[in-house]
Amino acid sequence: MPEFTPLPHYREYPVAEMEQRAREIRDELRCRRTVRHFSERQVSRSVIESCIEAAGTAPSGANRQPWHFSVVSDPVIKSRIRTAAEEEEKIFYRERAPQAWLDAIAPLGTDEYKPFLEIAPYLIVIFAQQYGVSESGEKFKHYYVNESVGIATGMLITALHHAGLATLTHTPAPMRFLNEVLDRPEHERPYLILVTGFPAPGAVVPRIDKKSLDEFCDFRA
Repeated sequence: MPEFTPLPHYREYPVAEMEQRAREIRDELRCRRTVRHFSERQVSRSVIESCIEAAGTAPSGANRQPWHFSVVSDPVIKSRIRTAAEEEEKIFYRERAPQAWLDAIAPLGTDEYKPFLEIAPYLIVIFAQQYGVSESGEKFKHYYVNESVGIATGMLITALHHAGLATLTHTPAPMRFLNEVLDRPEHERPYLILVTGFPAPGAVVPRIDKKSLDEFCDFRA
């Protein structure tokens, strides 16, 4: 039987303070934007470590924590990742992608060229572990892998934004080249590359709107 302990660290706030805190995090995250123009300016490794530690607190199926984060700042490795990603993206944009998808992303101005993979100071490559492996080499099942890794990734994006960094989620298709470049085992599936750093001076983003609350939420009282 597992051991249980009294709920630690929980703090209840007065209603007015709860409402204020909720508005503050809402307004902060409304300022988050996906950035494609990064500065080469360096970022303290301790900031990245703290944000990844925050992501590691995410809930997961059976608490198996089926994720691995490979943090890349080495220029040589970043160059290898960019080269391999652009090769896959070139084929995707020119041969694999359906026209409806190309039409949908056209207003965002994306293409197969990914200079940010070399310019940004950090690439955080997130792997989803299909199963676990014990120290003795025995395999054991992971549960709700995609859901768990997705939650951890969202928490990482939020933590990086809260720390003052910009991010970009990049998913070249296919991504298996990342296992070879980063020497990760076969049972880890690349989930995405999270590019992070300071935005470049004069960085621009497309003018877009988000759905209003009543467009994506309903309340059943």
